[in-house]
Amino acid sequence: MSAPLFEKVAFIGLGLIGSSLARVIIAEKLAKQIVASTRSKQTLEDAKALGLIQEGYSDPIEAVKGADLVVLALPVRATQKVLECIKPYLSENVILTDVGSTKGNVVDAAKAVFGEQLPAGFVPGHPIAGAEHTGVHAGKVDLFANHKVILTPLPSSADWAVEKLIQLWQAAKAEVICMDVEKHDEVLAHTSHLPHLMAFNLVEQLANREDNLDIFRYAAGGFRDFSRIAASDPQMWHDIFFANKKAILNAVDGFEKQLATLRKLIEDDNSQALMGVLGHAQAARQHFNHMLANKPLMEKNKVTTQQFTILPGQKNFQGKFTVPGDKSVSHRSIMFGAIAEGTTHVTGFLEGEDALATLQAFRDMGVSIEGPKNGEVTIHGVGMHGLKAPASALYMGNSGTSMRLLSGMLSAQKFDSVMTGDASLTKRPMERIAKPLREMGAQIQTTGERGTPPVSISGSQKLKGIHYDLPMASAQVKSGILLAGLWAEGETVVTEPEPTRDHSERMLRAFGYEVKTEGNRISLQGGGKLVGTNIQVPSDISSAAFFMVGAAITEGSDVTLEAVGINPTRTGVIEILKQMGADLTVENERIAGGEPIADIRIRGTRTLKGIHMPEDQVPLAIDEFPALFIAAACAEGQTILTGAAELRVKESDRIQVMADGLKIMGIDCTPTDDGIIIEGKGRSGAWDVIFTGGEIESHHDHRIAMSFSMAGLRTSGEIKIVGTETVATSFPTFTALANQAGLTIHVSE
Repeated sequence: MSAPLFEKVAFIGLGLIGSSLARVIIAEKLAKQIVASTRSKQTLEDAKALGLIQEGYSDPIEAVKGADLVVLALPVRATQKVLECIKPYLSENVILTDVGSTKGNVVDAAKAVFGEQLPAGFVPGHPIAGAEHTGVHAGKVDLFANHKVILTPLPSSADWAVEKLIQLWQAAKAEVICMDVEKHDEVLAHTSHLPHLMAFNLVEQLANREDNLDIFRYAAGGFRDFSRIAASDPQMWHDIFFANKKAILNAVDGFEKQLATLRKLIEDDNSQALMGVLGHAQAARQHFNHMLANKPLMEKNKVTTQQFTILPGQKNFQGKFTVPGDKSVSHRSIMFGAIAEGTTHVTGFLEGEDALATLQAFRDMGVSIEGPKNGEVTIHGVGMHGLKAPASALYMGNSGTSMRLLSGMLSAQKFDSVMTGDASLTKRPMERIAKPLREMGAQIQTTGERGTPPVSISGSQKLKGIHYDLPMASAQVKSGILLAGLWAEGETVVTEPEPTRDHSERMLRAFGYEVKTEGNRISLQGGGKLVGTNIQVPSDISSAAFFMVGAAITEGSDVTLEAVGINPTRTGVIEILKQMGADLTVENERIAGGEPIADIRIRGTRTLKGIHMPEDQVPLAIDEFPALFIAAACAEGQTILTGAAELRVKESDRIQVMADGLKIMGIDCTPTDDGIIIEGKGRSGAWDVIFTGGEIESHHDHRIAMSFSMAGLRTSGEIKIVGTETVATSFPTFTALANQAGLTIHVSE
């Protein structure tokens, strides 16, 4: 049995927070002894009766003697007086912390008592948790579970003290964040203290009306929800408002300024601008709640993970399906609509996290955007020179497309900008776009030796057009250069080693901007303008690919995927599956929004054959190869892929990650520098079980997760895929459609 974290814990004050933490310490056996000091004799008696403390004292001096952890769980304005009292009796290596909701005044109180040289064990803290009831009886052992606890270590705080407090709060199942004192008080002033002040103010305002009885009698749920926090302890909030005075007054100033803006828009009947403000506020709340849900902002080693479990058994894979809108086209519809003159209406927009990250970025740069609602988005363009400086870093989530294309656009703006992203995106190389942009005159910085995000861009640079030969085929890099070229002086030319997807070129033309394509040479002149238009986003062939492969490897399957984009720079997956012998037909071809679309039907009537995948198709199927690797494993004979080094720098090293997973499931394969060799286990005319099942680590790569899901159609054992939460970035309805088609996928956190 391991030793407890502390010998003796002393609480000064034992209300809701203190008694809840005491319950945690007891439940997790974190201390040999717990004592407390309060002014209320009844509280001490109740705490003893509840088994929360061994001893209780009215004098805090008696409580802290010999304690190696002292927790100040008392009103923040009482801190200095208590510290003066207990200072001479504190042990040399005691950890001294608090639970108050302001930190600057706590530090000031400590300095007034200890001087500038504060104790090494002094680490202020703030658990962001509460309940409607207070007092020792209101404490709950799970009060802090899934809530944040902010520690504000000082330069004088010892690492051992911080580490022990982190262990303590993590034992309470809290999410521990460290930040500096000023930042804490500023953040809390805006997110907690200001809302409480507003709630008290609104209730007071309405209570003073002559018809106050009717006001409260007929109040809707929204009023009750908002005003609930005005039922909090007035004395506590009185103290907090004074304790964090400076930050709260700054927050009030900002609120009054924004309120004046809304008032003016209503007064002027400015419908479009008001809709823009309201829409931005709604979307910002949804975006950041979704992006940051269960994802600690500042912890390095904690990632919330979702898991797919695919059950074995005979599968029928059939049906007609409409997969979500094309992610590449969705990104560009927002970007180009934002800088166009006039209004752009988009249908079929992909409401996945990646595309929503792009949408939020342009809202943060002052663009009024309505939606998305059922795939419809309306963008009120601000023109080529109308973007505004974002208030903070632009968060790109998991989207490499957003970051690389926006690097080109932001390089030409008058303002400075920073782009960041999630843990996966911050590992992806950005120098491939930064290098040519610097040749155009941009001031752009990536991070570290590997040139990864965050990406910092200095504004007010005059860009000049360049002629750039892409060293490696990449539609994202090509598009980023061309977008910078919209603002550049002269002609911008990009030459590709092989053709890549041309969505940017097609959509620029749809917005009225001339782009020339001569073989692998793409060029445009800077200084033009875009004009708002209507964009229909086709279904994403990359998303359709999983169902195409699923149908191709399943006996008796019959799947039709409707209105899929068949842009000739994206159809590699169709050509490769046909070469492998898949029964695949392209029907009802037509044009929508400048992009060719068609219905794709796949039937499981013949066994696939291994092939050497043609290198000229590699750039046209670069995102679909993980799914194609599953098809290759089910094929008869050997499949060889070469010329696909790009796969190693996607959301994960897709060559290695797929190889690792295939081997776990009984497939013989050999990864190479630029591809893979897969020994297929299929037999001509047979539909045997191919995979053995197993646990697969997706490395939080959505395409890896969805590809191995399709292996469930030919498995003898259960497949568990870890790290599947990123599937929502490109295909939020994947599990629902896959289950509808015949797979059995269970999702768990």
